[in-house]
Amino acid sequence: MKNNYPSKYFDQEKKRLIFVNKKATSKFWDQHWNDKDLKKSIKTGKNDRFVSKTTKRFLKPSKTKKILEGGCGKGQFVYSLEKTGYNAYGIDYANKTVSKINACMPSLKITSGDVRDINFPDNYFDGYWSLGVIEHFFNGYNNIINEMYRVIKPGGYLFLTFPYMSPLRRLKAKFKKYPLFNPNDFDQNNFYQFALNNKNVQKDLANLNFKLIQKIPFDGLKGLKDEIAITKSFLQKLYDSQNIFLQGIGFVISHITAPFASHSILLIFKKDE
Repeated sequence: MKNNYPSKYFDQEKKRLIFVNKKATSKFWDQHWNDKDLKKSIKTGKNDRFVSKTTKRFLKPSKTKKILEGGCGKGQFVYSLEKTGYNAYGIDYANKTVSKINACMPSLKITSGDVRDINFPDNYFDGYWSLGVIEHFFNGYNNIINEMYRVIKPGGYLFLTFPYMSPLRRLKAKFKKYPLFNPNDFDQNNFYQFALNNKNVQKDLANLNFKLIQKIPFDGLKGLKDEIAITKSFLQKLYDSQNIFLQGIGFVISHITAPFASHSILLIFKKDE
């Protein structure tokens, strides 16, 4: 593949987008999360409303409720869940990042680990958060969701987010606005992530006896700016802005466009009892 390759391709067979960039290895994430003030970044979790508020709708805060974030990155959401009142755990395979977290925030229960082979007993967690993880594995996510099923208690909850084929992306694919994926001319070292077909993901989880409770498209601003070139310059300024007024405009745009243009989706499942 030449260096001037497009940023994404459409996989006709599996109805998903393939994003091209650097391969999302543990080394990549260690570099991506290399933060001069990691402790400060972790503590931004105190401002989290998405993860903590969503969790509280299904699980009452209690130190008896164990929740895992698989692929926890810098750990800000583990911190948020802990401060909300849960017994929170995190694992990540970016070993240098985990070591830095352990050094600056030793009270957080974050350890090195692989979401494809989790070092916890069966039926251990009341809840499991996966925030933008399953899309980064070119060979699929079956071993990841099998582990999710194994470690979640019967009646427990899975909160799963990933980039997905929004109505806007499906429309663009229908009108052939993406170059087509050719598996015979693709270097996996250039693979970054998928935008997955959420119906396929729902089906795969249903086959493991997870019942879909709710689906919530989100991040309409990012989806819009990334998929409609004419809007990118203006919307990127809103997306990056630290100005409260501009952030408010961005929030409104993101909320209004979410059903059509969202970058990602949250699927909430309950494991059969």
